[in-house]
Amino acid sequence: MLNSGDTAFMLLAAVLVFIMTPGLGFFYGGLGRRKNVTNNLLATVSIMGLGMVMWILLGYSLTFGGNNFGVIGSLRHLALGGISLGEASPYAENIPSLAFISFQMMFALITPAIITGAIAGRMKFKALFIFIACWSLLVYYPLAHMVWGEGGILGASGLGAVDFAGGNVVHISSGVSGLVLCAILGRRHGYETTLYRMHNLPFVALGMALLWCGWFGFNAGNALGANALAAHAFMTSAAASAAGLLSWMLLDVLRNRRPTLISSCTGVVAGLVAITPAAGFVPIGAALLIGAGSGPVCYFGIILIKKKLKIDDALDAFGCHGIGGIWGGLMTGVFADPTINEAAAAGLFWGESRQFTAQIIAIAVSMALAGAGTLICASLTRGFTPLRVSKRDELIGLDMSQHGETAYPSFTGLD
Repeated sequence: MLNSGDTAFMLLAAVLVFIMTPGLGFFYGGLGRRKNVTNNLLATVSIMGLGMVMWILLGYSLTFGGNNFGVIGSLRHLALGGISLGEASPYAENIPSLAFISFQMMFALITPAIITGAIAGRMKFKALFIFIACWSLLVYYPLAHMVWGEGGILGASGLGAVDFAGGNVVHISSGVSGLVLCAILGRRHGYETTLYRMHNLPFVALGMALLWCGWFGFNAGNALGANALAAHAFMTSAAASAAGLLSWMLLDVLRNRRPTLISSCTGVVAGLVAITPAAGFVPIGAALLIGAGSGPVCYFGIILIKKKLKIDDALDAFGCHGIGGIWGGLMTGVFADPTINEAAAAGLFWGESRQFTAQIIAIAVSMALAGAGTLICASLTRGFTPLRVSKRDELIGLDMSQHGETAYPSFTGLD
């Protein structure tokens, strides 16, 4: 039976998740170079338009409309056809289908937007646009179906892995894809010799604030109703994000002898990423541990990627989202408590191993699908346009070379 309170809650949660995508644009825009900030912002804004149209035409149907071999849906709801105004969602009988569709649509926007952080400052806008369209079709929709869709091979009716709000579907998929794509593109010119300067820390703080606020809808909304599980997911999200902030700040003090705003903001995001798969499955005390652990795990993961492996993950998309998502998925298998949510089996902490094993397999499958899908999408995109801008265009900046505009009309330098 449809419930007006639950419907209102889900529409509010959808709005909160929606605001996360422009929030991500500000976060990335502040972290990047001044000459690329318009490009960083437009990358996320354009994905909002592309992602909505694709979700309405194909995405919802391929993700949640039927089931084929546990891997993909069908085209029976092409352009949302066949869905009546008052029809209850097959995934939650208390809300209309359109409320569920709207909420899930916002996840289809922010997930590919995360990828843009890895390749910031060097990918042609045309190539990025084509790549994201291909990636949504070949990676996001199938993976979301496998994890969340009815009959999906990784979810409840298959392997039994759990992912409350998108550790595999959102963060691992986009993080791994970003890492593979930035490896394909190569490092930015001057990567090892040029002193890097983030251009606008207030933008970073603004982006973090929008992400943090929206993330409460991101996680709590996956309870699919205004209920006790939503309240629990809200509180685990608060606990993990706060613990992530403090742990990263502590690392900053221990290693650099002073706290910084950029590290504090990054710690919040790392804690939120880590709790995403676990938010509706673990106790609040465990959420504190997961968030606190996300700080050192992501911090040293970024050092490994950038300084040891020399991979130019420009704005740490894999360092925060990929590594944080893997950490959170594994910890879900450690601390999952069926008395909180019976969809999960007991974790390692409670003496059972089945859920932990399922989590490992699902993470491996998600990484493999994202990596292989990225290689295919990059190859397809090359059939239309080169992936990378010229050295001249990169040095000028993508704002001018790709869009003919600048965020700061008085600015003439190359920072």
